[in-house]
Amino acid sequence: MDLGPRVDTSGLPMERRVRHSLEVARALSAWNRADEALDTVLAAEKMAPEQVRYHVLSRQLVLSWIRHQRSKPSTVLVDLARRLDVMD
Repeated sequence: MDLGPRVDTSGLPMERRVRHSLEVARALSAWNRADEALDTVLAAEKMAPEQVRYHVLSRQLVLSWIRHQRSKPSTVLVDLARRLDVMD
């Protein structure tokens, strides 16, 4: 798992870089490293906001994080969910 975030994707097309980031976020999430996963999605969003907004993987991740919160979701997570249009 620790290899994924260290892979240099700078030579890849933006679409592939974003996909890699989302896959890393999914792996981090599976390892219960939700804060790191959220940071990874936010970094991908800075690179390519439209791709992250409409990518099914980013939407699934954010929606699952919202649904599995034991307490009130963070403002950062709620704002991201709204930008991805997975929450009112």
